[in-house]
Amino acid sequence: MTAQSTGQVAGAGTTKRAFLELDELKVSFQTEDGIVRAVDGVSFALERGRTMAIVGESGSGKSVTSQAIMGLHSRRAAKISGHAWVDGVDIVTAPEADIRALRGTQMAMIFQDPLSSLHPFYTVGKQLVEAVQAHGEVPKAEARRRAVTMLDRVGIPNAARRVDDYPHSFSGGMRQRAMIAMALINNPALLIADEPTTALDVTVQAQILELIRELQVEYNMAIVLITHDLGVVAESADDVTVMYGGRVVERGGVDEIFSRPSMPYTWGLMSSVPDMEADRGKRLEPIPGQPPSLINLPKGCVFRPRCAYAQHVPDGRCDTERPDLTPVDEGHDARCFLTLDQKRTLAVKAPGTEEVA
Repeated sequence: MTAQSTGQVAGAGTTKRAFLELDELKVSFQTEDGIVRAVDGVSFALERGRTMAIVGESGSGKSVTSQAIMGLHSRRAAKISGHAWVDGVDIVTAPEADIRALRGTQMAMIFQDPLSSLHPFYTVGKQLVEAVQAHGEVPKAEARRRAVTMLDRVGIPNAARRVDDYPHSFSGGMRQRAMIAMALINNPALLIADEPTTALDVTVQAQILELIRELQVEYNMAIVLITHDLGVVAESADDVTVMYGGRVVERGGVDEIFSRPSMPYTWGLMSSVPDMEADRGKRLEPIPGQPPSLINLPKGCVFRPRCAYAQHVPDGRCDTERPDLTPVDEGHDARCFLTLDQKRTLAVKAPGTEEVA
């Protein structure tokens, strides 16, 4: 089963789901200004051993989606519908106690800012020990041994000594490694990494990404990687989900998304990335305008106000209708009214893209 497939029938009356599977997941928040539709019908599937990258500008719904998978939204503050299955358990409808039991053992998350995620008043070792003991009756001495082993595994030098240090005494890269150690200390099957290399220099970034890849192979983890960095996506992901305005606008294998993008928003993302082989004097072409307000989305295609290709769609459909997510090729879908022939022609002209096959 591919990463893009949803539940498939394995036998009469039996549905086999991917390890992680989202089906029309919606998350909205009531505010004084109106309803924020942060996630609006997101669907994708991911098996163990594979990496799904979720990309898009700030405010596209990436982090809200990941927090919904982890069951971190308060059900009093957020309205959540659809499904988010993790190893067959629907996080949307499961009791809070069941979700808490899954966190750390079946799923874990690396947050964007390790300094704010680690408690400043407790040593790194104490926080790791608590993570172990929260999911089983493990003696403190054994939990501490596992904490030292994991810190050493993620590349913390002198782990037996540094286990008693406080987070502020760690460098940015070491704090991120400590967060990875905390996420993986109970051997979860699903790891969500939300901008795991933000604010790290390129050398440390490469080390962190390589570490995550090594641990993925060792533990056969499914990884959801949330990032703005398309270079990281190209290097690390198997599949890509592009989000805009709370919706999936394109999804497919990493090769298809990078070599044959089929949605103008994806073309825009590609054109804003530096190309080391391009003419040095060539200017980057950012996407014009700003992302839409999630309280007041456009009536038609949410990307219409920023799209340079809407005039190619007859009858003004982009202004009045929201396109469905439709197949471009096997395992590759895009949300756009442009025909395949138009995409082949226009993609050649779009900066930073190649012809759609």
